[in-house]
Parts: sequence; structure tokens; C-alpha cells
Amino acid sequence: MQRFYQAQDQFEAQMLIDYLRSSHIQATMLGRYQSGAAGELSAFSFPWVWLIEARDLPRATQLLAQFEQQRAQAAPGGDWTCAQCGAEVEGGFDLCWQCGAERPDE
Repeated sequence: MQRFYQAQDQFEAQMLIDYLRSSHIQATMLGRYQSGAAGELSAFSFPWVWLIEARDLPRATQLLAQFEQQRAQAAPGGDWTCAQCGAEVEGGFDLCWQCGAERPDE
């Protein structure tokens, strides 16, 4: 096995694993349960995506670049101000947290 990519969370790791598998590269996630350990470990868990076959590393690296590019293009716009109530809303949300209004079209 070959350690490949440290994800921000389990969801990102699983999305990458699925993306790699769609190109016939087998991968798995390790470290997803570290946050449950007691002691001095961080409360944050940053799981690793591991390639089952190390020989897949060059192709997986290309696919990772494509994966990241697609995610960047699909990312929502930046923070926005609700036109109805004036609340500041983070860019990842399409509805105002205060009044429920939709994000205006850009």
C-alpha cells in the first residue's frame, strides 16, 4: 500500500476514493477513527487515502489534480449579504441562516 493523500475529513476522503475507483484505482481510507482515541491526540481527524497498489501512484496523482480542479470549479461563491434581512452568510450556504431567503443569482 502507498500513502497518498491526507483529506480534510471523511467525506472528502470518500469522494476521492470513489473518484479513483471510477478509473479502476483501488484505494482505502485509514485514520478515520483517530479522533475517538483518548489521550493527547488532536480532536480533529484528518484521514489518509491510501492506494492499494503503489504502482498506481502516477495515474492517481493525475486524477487527484483533476479531482481538485473539479471541486474548485464547483465551489460556491464567496460570502454574501442577504438582500431581505442584511445578514452576512458564509459562501457555502445558499439560504440565509436568519430569514431563509435564497442566495441571489450572481
